[in-house]
Amino acid sequence: MTWLEAIILGLIQGLTEFLPVSSSGHLVLGQYLLGLDASEASDVTFEVFVHFGTVLSILTVYGRDVIDLVKEAAGAVTQPASIVERYEERATFRLGIYILITMIPTGAVYILFKEELEQAFGDPKLVCGMLIVTGVLLLLTLLRPNPDGPLTPVKAFVVGIAQSAAMIPGISRSGSTICTALYQNVKPEQAANFSFLMLLPVVLGATLLKSIELIELGPTVAWVPLILGTIVAYASGVVAIKLMLDFVRRGNLQYFAYYCFLVGGIGLWYL
Repeated sequence: MTWLEAIILGLIQGLTEFLPVSSSGHLVLGQYLLGLDASEASDVTFEVFVHFGTVLSILTVYGRDVIDLVKEAAGAVTQPASIVERYEERATFRLGIYILITMIPTGAVYILFKEELEQAFGDPKLVCGMLIVTGVLLLLTLLRPNPDGPLTPVKAFVVGIAQSAAMIPGISRSGSTICTALYQNVKPEQAANFSFLMLLPVVLGATLLKSIELIELGPTVAWVPLILGTIVAYASGVVAIKLMLDFVRRGNLQYFAYYCFLVGGIGLWYL
């Protein structure tokens, strides 16, 4: 992988991980257009590093929230008798519980359909078709103007199901989870914050699995492209989170729908 390819893919990863246009789908298309084989050891290594860059993006924007979540989790572990009281009285602890709830359907789908999901990454036409599906999901948010309700355990579970669907390349994780929360009348900013925070354990888990794969492959590491890609993914990820929060607050997700329709349509026509 060249320096330029690393910068391009790092930028794609950082922006599309948080903007509702599917990072996995754009990476598949990006690698296809650049003539890269995603199964090669060097590309597995690169994927581990750029995912680490997106983790740093979340920690930069939500560092205080993450620290509070860790403190609440530690308190519950050391004082298990206080769990019910914490849930009733502490919003941060409830948020942590909701994040755990989303991981139930996500983990189940990954375990049951791991091979099928991995095979989907080799099909650019499928990616383009799923981008159009993502566009429809985003456009439908216009039917739910001014949502103003709270997040609940049931709503969190449904959002987790949406996150499971986003394992298909081309279905945006941030788009599907935020839209699903909005459909359930969750306040826009809370929907976006929840979507980004619930991504953290998912990305950490995916990075761990890829790291194990990386150790098994034992590749020769070209450090400069890896570092460049990671830095670009981190910086663009911070920008994307803040940009996405602004779009969600304004209720303007439909603009990303038009982009998904355009890219998906062009891809289906030419690929």
